[in-house]
Amino acid sequence: LSFFQVYIIEVSVGSHQWTVKHRYSDFHDLHEKLVSEKKIDKNLLPPKKIIGKNSKSLVEKRQKELEVYLQTLLVKFPIAAPKVLSHFLHFHLYVS
Repeated sequence: LSFFQVYIIEVSVGSHQWTVKHRYSDFHDLHEKLVSEKKIDKNLLPPKKIIGKNSKSLVEKRQKELEVYLQTLLVKFPIAAPKVLSHFLHFHLYVS
């Protein structure tokens, strides 16, 4: 049985607020696409840590870092988020 952590991230755009749930690997895949397509700083994503990866404090710390990561991306694309980011954040469900 493999265990993996799902991060529940608060997203807010204007007056809209919702949560998204993703594994770290989903963030990593998103980041790889943004780095290659949009020239995002590859150091922006919090690093993947192996040791103690499921400890409660590390999970909480990474969750905060991932929230900051997403907020930073939203600031970088104030007019229109790249399609891959919009899809990741479920914009199509919440922002019309």
